[in-house]
Amino acid sequence: MFGKILIANRGEIACRIIKTARRLGVATVAVYSDADRDARHVEMADEAVHIGPAPAAQSYLRIENILEACRKTGAEAVHPGYGFLSERAAFAEALAADNIAFIGPNVGAIAAMGDKIESKRFARAAGVSTVPGNLDIIKDGADAARIAAEIGFPVMIKASAGGGGKGMRIARSASEVEEGFARAKSEAKSSFGDDRIFIEKFIENPRHVEIQIIGDKHGHVIHLGERECSIQRRNQKVIEEAPSPLLDAATRELMGAQAVALAKAVSYDSAGTVEFVAGQDRSFYFLEMNTRLQVEHPVTELITGLDLVELMIRVAAGEPLALEQEDVRLSGWAVESRVYAEDPTRGFLPSIGRLTTYRPPAEGKFGELTIRNDTGVVEGGEIAIHYDPMIAKLVTHAPTRSEAIHGHSAALDAFAIDGIRHNIPFLSSLMSHPRWREGRLSTGFIAEEYPEGFSNPAPTGAIALRLAAIAGAIDYQLNQRKRQISGQMPVAKAVTFERRRHVVVGAEDFAFEIDETPKGLDLAFEDGRLVSIIPMWKPGEPVWRGVVDGERIAAQVRPILNGVLLAHGGFFAEARIYTQREAELVRLMPEKRTADSGKHLLCPMPGLIREVLVSEGQAVKAGEALAIVEAMKMENILRAERDATIGRVYAAAGQSLAVDAVIMDFAA
Repeated sequence: MFGKILIANRGEIACRIIKTARRLGVATVAVYSDADRDARHVEMADEAVHIGPAPAAQSYLRIENILEACRKTGAEAVHPGYGFLSERAAFAEALAADNIAFIGPNVGAIAAMGDKIESKRFARAAGVSTVPGNLDIIKDGADAARIAAEIGFPVMIKASAGGGGKGMRIARSASEVEEGFARAKSEAKSSFGDDRIFIEKFIENPRHVEIQIIGDKHGHVIHLGERECSIQRRNQKVIEEAPSPLLDAATRELMGAQAVALAKAVSYDSAGTVEFVAGQDRSFYFLEMNTRLQVEHPVTELITGLDLVELMIRVAAGEPLALEQEDVRLSGWAVESRVYAEDPTRGFLPSIGRLTTYRPPAEGKFGELTIRNDTGVVEGGEIAIHYDPMIAKLVTHAPTRSEAIHGHSAALDAFAIDGIRHNIPFLSSLMSHPRWREGRLSTGFIAEEYPEGFSNPAPTGAIALRLAAIAGAIDYQLNQRKRQISGQMPVAKAVTFERRRHVVVGAEDFAFEIDETPKGLDLAFEDGRLVSIIPMWKPGEPVWRGVVDGERIAAQVRPILNGVLLAHGGFFAEARIYTQREAELVRLMPEKRTADSGKHLLCPMPGLIREVLVSEGQAVKAGEALAIVEAMKMENILRAERDATIGRVYAAAGQSLAVDAVIMDFAA
């Protein structure tokens, strides 16, 4: 076993590796850029070494900087995590030249499987079923269009060195191929330093199923079951689960055997993932192999009871696997969602800034439900523009899929995050979606179910009633506290709490009377419904907890004028609370009109202008590309929403803009 390891990564995965190393008694070294000087992984590690400026290309991707940190601290091995240098054969070779162990597969396996083009060639030669496509390097957009036409639309344009959804585009026509090729090539160059692109047939209505494998340096390889990662947005996984609701035992065995055979063919000796695109009929094709730890590895850990990071460390130290295939038992169901700093109501654009509030749900075992939250941030920390905007990975495990989903939904409600926008309302919406709950999945799920993007749904019916009841209970507690403030001016007649209240939630107006009971509160609505509440909340807490009609629930709560802002179950709504007289007066108030911003193109996120595609006086059609903004390593094309003429252009390529900065005006 190693005495000291260096983690060549940051954020959530660096913290995750440190936790296992601590348990094993292994000392850890963190590395950090200027932007991460005060990051959580730096604080957690035994030692920390500064490796350069904020941009990854000048710090986390600089092999020599990592090697120097190893020499300075005496680290015997390096765990690369995922992303950055994790699949660079040159990095593993450089470590070996310095007699430092790489906690990952051998260089030959990385070279054979880490490159998406070469891995497909290798898989075909090994007799593994692969998706039809072109594996030659593509010269330019015209060449890409010709190849795509030969394969037949739709096609997937992919970066050979890609990952995490970057450098990937789906094209359904020749015009989309040329634009998609240019964007994929640019993103690949920026994110991976490798702009090689290939094209393959895009399987319609596919599912993404992957097999986790682990091998040692003694020729022993086993698989640890599958994960389903079909819920994706722009080829970026959003929700993962294990096992897959698609597979039966026979398909699992066949897919696992094929993954193991491929791994053995390259003498694979670490944790890795063989990814397949699967049809709804359980047919499957090799997609790629990730020669590293996956972001979604926790769901496999929870259904197998194994620590993949520990296995990787032990294997890298030369220990043989202590497991045979028959020893692997899959128990229960696990679901993971990725909590991102992004605004789902604005096309999921990244959101940067300081986490003024960060209170995740409590971790641990609660009856048969396990809650795990892997994170790399702390309250008061900053989400920087330079890296992936992940805040945390929430994982739940329970005996059945429905129980794991129900527990996951409740845990999402228990998050409290302020200072930046986040995607928890969207994740909560997914958790309650009937199609997701039924397991009828495909990689097109989000595009199909949210064709106009995500907008906060207006609460109606039972959910609106629940939010109104919670708001009423909060208001009652706040008023009771006011009555108990010491030093109040004496009055002839004590002020009494008016028990009749009106609560406006969205477009619905509820009237009720509230009374105390021995256990909590009863809210008698004027339509005859009665809601019983046992509050477990103290004023000032960002998450309301309590029991509503016998069900334990949580809701994010923020004070606003005349009420509270509540987020619960995928709904995000203002609840305005009034006395009878206040409600009568509010109905007479004129509505405030919002300003028209349709005459400007605004920067939807803090980012860098990569290119302005139009000029002043130019006529443009609806859907035409106007500018390209880069943020969080992704390129975003801003398009015209209607036919117009470009007025003044304020921004230029290379300029950094704040959110809502004006890029250009429209003359008409």
